[in-house]
Amino acid sequence: MGFFQSSSVSRSTVVKWLGLVTAVWIQSISGNNYTFSNYSHALKSLMHLTQVELNSLSVAKDVGKAFGLLAGLASDRFPTWAILLIGSLEGLLGYGVQWLVVSQRIQPLPYWQMCIFLCLGGNSTTWMNTAVLVTCIRNFRKNRGPVSGILKGFVGLSTGIFTYLCSALFSDDPSSFLIMLSVIPFAVCLTGIFFLRETPPASTVAENEEESMYFGILNGVAVIVAVYLLVFGFVPDPSMVVSRVFAGGLLVLLASPALIPLHSYLRGLPVLDIEERGKEPLLQNEVKVREETAAVVRKRRPVVGEEHTIVEALSTIDFWILFVSFLCGVGTGLAVMNNMGQIGLALGYSDVSLFVSLTSIWGFFGRIISGSVSEYFIKKAATPRPLWNAASQIVMGAGYILMAMALPGSLYIGSVVVGICYGVRLAITVPTASELFGLKYYGLIYNILILNLPLGSFLFSGLLAGILYDMEATAIAGGGNTCVGAHCYRLVFIVMAATCIVGFLLDILLSVRTKNIYKKISASKNIR
Repeated sequence: MGFFQSSSVSRSTVVKWLGLVTAVWIQSISGNNYTFSNYSHALKSLMHLTQVELNSLSVAKDVGKAFGLLAGLASDRFPTWAILLIGSLEGLLGYGVQWLVVSQRIQPLPYWQMCIFLCLGGNSTTWMNTAVLVTCIRNFRKNRGPVSGILKGFVGLSTGIFTYLCSALFSDDPSSFLIMLSVIPFAVCLTGIFFLRETPPASTVAENEEESMYFGILNGVAVIVAVYLLVFGFVPDPSMVVSRVFAGGLLVLLASPALIPLHSYLRGLPVLDIEERGKEPLLQNEVKVREETAAVVRKRRPVVGEEHTIVEALSTIDFWILFVSFLCGVGTGLAVMNNMGQIGLALGYSDVSLFVSLTSIWGFFGRIISGSVSEYFIKKAATPRPLWNAASQIVMGAGYILMAMALPGSLYIGSVVVGICYGVRLAITVPTASELFGLKYYGLIYNILILNLPLGSFLFSGLLAGILYDMEATAIAGGGNTCVGAHCYRLVFIVMAATCIVGFLLDILLSVRTKNIYKKISASKNIR
C-alpha cells in the first residue's frame, strides 16, 4: 500500500516539475509584447506615421490584452493545452502578418488592419500567460511568491533573449526579429501542450522542502541567464563567430532546467509515507480551517482573504485599490518601454537596443527577487506583500525625475530603475490577487487586473507621451514629425512621477487594510 502510494506521489511530483520547466520555457518566449521598440521604427518609416499614430499602434498591441478576459473565462472551463494552442495560433497570425509587411513581401496594410493584427499579437500572450500562471500557482500554492517571481522573471528576460538572439544571428534586422516573434512562441507552446497540466499541490513537509530546493536552483539558473545576457550586451561589436557561440550557450542555459524533473525522477521523494514520524501532512490544520471557513462563507458574504466569485471580488474596495495602484505602476512603465526608441533618439542615441535590453534584464531581477523576498518576509514577519509595491512606486518615481533631468547617463540608470520597479509590480501583484480573492476564479481575476496594460498604454503612451511629443516635434521633409532634445519627454516624465506618488499612497493603504490577512497567511506557512 505504502509502495503504490509513494510511487503515485513521486510520479505526480515529476509531472509537476516537468510542467513548471515547460512553463519557464513558455514564459521565456512570451514577452514578445514588450519588444515593440525593436521594430517600431521600421513600421513608422514604411507606413509614414506620426508619433501619435505609431503610439496608437502600440496601444492596439496592448488593447489585445483587454481581450484576455476571454482567456480568463476559458481557463475555468477548458484544459491548459487548449488555452496554449489558442495563444500560439493567434501569435503566429498576428506577428506573421507584421513580418510580411516589414519584410515588404506585401504592401503595408491599411492602418486599421494593422491595428487588428497588432491586437492579435498582443492578445496571444494573455492566453499563454493565463495558462502558465493559473496552472503553476495552483500546483505550488505554498510558494506563490517564488513561482510568480520565476515565471514573471523569465517573461522579463524574454525581451532580452529575443533581442540578443536577433542581434547575434541576424544583425538586428527588424523583419528577422518579427519572424522569430511569430514562429518560436508557436513551436514552444506546442511542446508545452504535452507537459503543462494541473497536479496536486504539496501536502507534506518533504514535498515543501523539495519545492524550496528546486526553486532555489531555478532562481540560480535564471540569474545566470540574466548575467549572461547583460555581459553580452556590453561586448563591443562582437564578430559573427562570437555571436553564434553566445547564441548556442544561451540555448544550453535555457534547456538546463530540464535536469530538475530528471533529478526528481531519479531521486524520488525519500519520505512520502504520512505514517512516518514527523511527516504529518503540511496542510492538515490549514485544510481543517478552510473547511470551517467554507461552511461560514456559504452563509455570508466572504471577506478579503477567502474565496471570492468575480462579482464578490469586484464589489470590494480592496480590489479597486489594487487595480488603480497597478495602473499607476505598469501604465507608466509601459509608456517608457513603448517609447524607448523615440526617447533614445531624442536624447541622441542612434541605437536603442541596449536600453530595451537593460529594461528587460533588470525587470527580471525585480520580478525574481521580489517574489522570493516577499515570500520570505510573509513567513518570517507577516509583512503584507503590497508594501513591496509601495517601495517600488517611490523608486520608479525617482527614476522618472532623473530621466526628466536628462543628465549624462540618466537614460542608462532610468532604464534599469524602470525595469526593476516594473518587474516588482508584476511579480507582487500576481500572488497578491490570489491571496486576497482566492484561486477558484483566479484566471479571470488576473485578467481583469491585466486590463491595466491596455488602459495604461492608452493613457500614458497613446495620449500623454504621443500628444506631448508631437507638440514638441518639428515637421521634416518627406512627412512625419521628429523631436530632438531633453525637452521632448520632460513633461511626460514629470506627470508619470506624480502618478507614482498616487500609486505609493494606494499601496500603503492596501498594506494597512490587509495586515491581519497576512498574519493569518504567515501562521499557515509556519505550520509543521
